[in-house]
Amino acid sequence: MQSLAVISVNLWQILISIANLLILFLLVKKFLFGPVQKMLSQRQSALDKLYYDADQAKEKAMEEKLLWKEKLDGADREATAIIQKATDSAMWRSEKMIEEAQDKADGIVRQAETEASLRRKQATDGIKQEIVNVSAVLTEKLLAREINMDDHRSLIDSVIDTIGDDNDGHE
Repeated sequence: MQSLAVISVNLWQILISIANLLILFLLVKKFLFGPVQKMLSQRQSALDKLYYDADQAKEKAMEEKLLWKEKLDGADREATAIIQKATDSAMWRSEKMIEEAQDKADGIVRQAETEASLRRKQATDGIKQEIVNVSAVLTEKLLAREINMDDHRSLIDSVIDTIGDDNDGHE
């Protein structure tokens, strides 16, 4: 019967073991499980805060990205407008310079034509005067008589007019 005594169940020992287990469970729950749960909830809230902050930072970064994209697009439009304005201004200046150069060239041509016409008239008048002087001397010698000055002038003027009319037709 000795073998049964080793196997026998002692009710008081079972109750004391259960009571020890219950006290140990309550102590662990009070001193260990509570702080661990508190620490886990703090870590979870810290992680939640990190995720929330990361999401907020990501949203802010996206907003700033859109803002900078709009600014870059605006800067591109402004640069294009400035380039277009500069091109238009350069074209206008170029056209203005060409017009001024053309006006100056036209003025120079008109001045040259006027000067050439004036010199032609001076040359013609000089030639006529020489012809008058030469014809007076020749006429005086040929006729060997003295003519009064009025007759002499009218004769020379008619010859000069005839010569001048012949030359004007060829110019």
